Amino acid sequence: MKQAILYIILLLIIVVSACGPSDEDKARVKLEAAKLLLEKQDTTQALLQLDSIARLYPEAVYSVNAAKNIAKDVRFEVYGRTEAELDSLKLTIADLEKNFVTEKTEFDRYTQYIHKRQTFKRAWDRSYIQVHLDERGDLYLSSNYHGDHWLNHTGLRVYDSGEDAKTDKIEIGTPDNHRSDFMEAKWEKVSYRNGKDNGVIEFIAQHVDRNLKAVFLGDEYYYIILEKYDKEAVRDALALSKAIKKQKKLEGEIKTLEKQLNIQ
Repeated sequence: MKQAILYIILLLIIVVSACGPSDEDKARVKLEAAKLLLEKQDTTQALLQLDSIARLYPEAVYSVNAAKNIAKDVRFEVYGRTEAELDSLKLTIADLEKNFVTEKTEFDRYTQYIHKRQTFKRAWDRSYIQVHLDERGDLYLSSNYHGDHWLNHTGLRVYDSGEDAKTDKIEIGTPDNHRSDFMEAKWEKVSYRNGKDNGVIEFIAQHVDRNLKAVFLGDEYYYIILEKYDKEAVRDALALSKAIKKQKKLEGEIKTLEKQLNIQ
C-alpha cells in the first residue's frame, strides 16, 4: 500500500513538473521584458536581458536566436550613435585646444596643456591661481604667491557675495607645498592634486562673470582679486578635461562594440 502511495506521489510530481513553463516559455518572458526596456530607451538593461537568454535557456532555440538578432541590431545602432557622438566631441576638443599650448619636458610623463594666458612669461612675477591639465584629462589647481616675505600659505579660499569654496590644507614640507627665493623675492606654490581643490575649480568655472576674490591661507591672509583671464583659464581647462575623459570613455565603448560585432 505504501509503495502504491509513493508511486502515485512520484507520478503527480512528474506530471506537475511536465505541466510547468518550458525553457522556451521562460526565455520568451525575458525576451518581452527586453523589448519593453528598449521601448523605454534603457539599452544597457535590455542588452543584459537579451544576452542572458542564451546562457540561461540554451535549449530555447527560437528565443535564443531572436535575442541574438535583436541584440546585434541594438549594438549596431549604439555603435553608429556612439561614433557620431565621438566625431562631434573631437570637434569640441579641437576648438577648446585653441586656448592652450602643449608642452612636454624631460620632467613630464604626459603632455601638458598650458593655457595661453597662464604661460611662464605672463605669470612668473605675480600672485595668482593656476590651472594644470595633461593629455589624460587629469586636472588640478595651484596657488602661486610672489612677494617680499614668506607667507607660508597652506590653502586657498575663493569667495564672492557670501558664497565660497575652500581647498584642503597642504602642509608645509610636503611635496605639493613648494617654495623658493631669489634675491628679495619669495615664491610659494601649493598644488591641490587628486581632488584636494575641494570644489574650488568648479566654483571658479561656474562664476567666471563674478568678481571673485581669493585669500591665501597662511601665517597671514593674503588677498587677491581673480583676473578675468585666470577665471577663463580654469573654465576652459575644466571643459577640456571633461571632454578628454569623455573621449576616452567613448573610444573604449566603441572598441567593445567592435569586438562584439566582429568589426575589423
